[in-house]
Amino acid sequence: MIGGGMAVRLFALGAVFTTLCGPALAHPHVFIDTSLEVIFDAEGRAQAVRIDWAYDAFFSLTYLSENGYDPDYDERLTPEEQSRLSGFDMGWDADFPGDTYALLGDRPLDLSRPQDFAAIYQDGKIISTHTRRLSEPLVLAGEDLVVQVYDPSFYTAYRIAATPVLTGAPAACAVQVLEPDREAADAILLAAIEEMAGGSDVEGEFPAIGSAYAEEARVACPAP
Repeated sequence: MIGGGMAVRLFALGAVFTTLCGPALAHPHVFIDTSLEVIFDAEGRAQAVRIDWAYDAFFSLTYLSENGYDPDYDERLTPEEQSRLSGFDMGWDADFPGDTYALLGDRPLDLSRPQDFAAIYQDGKIISTHTRRLSEPLVLAGEDLVVQVYDPSFYTAYRIAATPVLTGAPAACAVQVLEPDREAADAILLAAIEEMAGGSDVEGEFPAIGSAYAEEARVACPAP
């Protein structure tokens, strides 16, 4: 993939990375506040996840500037520019997992390519939205649906910014957000960086430690 209290912490970590290995390893580079909506069908089965990405203000401003949006710098896009912005981040490679992962318990689930995508520029941030469907509707009967957000390369840092929404879910279903063990994640990251110190292509070979920082939403519906 081409932020809040988490951003402050990660920027502080960036200073440590720079000291250890130079500016090339000051990961992450982009901060995204994620909103999730789990959508159920008429039979109460989970069928899709709607995902909103609110990009940090620095990335948003840089992207708009480098791509010719807002030439008068009034932080307002014309309707035409808003329309052109839609889908700017949806041109995924075939093997890109979309930085969103679904599991039933601990079993990975397939998610569709992004659908119904759109984007706006609002309050100094680009906010994009897309929907990903499960390969088949799921009855959640005592087994949690887990939705994780992370970038394996840790180029982008994601956080779940609000309690996810359950649309059409049976009344007894509930959702909670779980955060990672940040001290443990920091230790994994720093160990990987120290191991790579002095490498010739540290950016291109950055270790896939992003899952250590994964935040997740757990949707639980009791068995009938």
